[in-house]
Amino acid sequence: MTELTSMTNIGREMAQKLASVGIGSAEELIRTGAEQAFLQLKGKYPNVCLVHLYALEGAVCNQEFNSLPESRKKELKEFSDFLKR
Repeated sequence: MTELTSMTNIGREMAQKLASVGIGSAEELIRTGAEQAFLQLKGKYPNVCLVHLYALEGAVCNQEFNSLPESRKKELKEFSDFLKR
């Protein structure tokens, strides 16, 4: 299994948080997907925000979160906004 910290956008702190919700490898994060991983993190760490979701998506797609297509960022923002209701 590949370490989470080897993924784009995933630092030690994010890797520790992901591991605490049962996502312990890059393969598990890819299989789980950014939105589901974000949901799990949000349940344990209510202060995670949209930037975390972008970072997770970037990790899954192997690209810097700032380089995500605007259309995908919009979808992720709508998902994050929906969770705030």
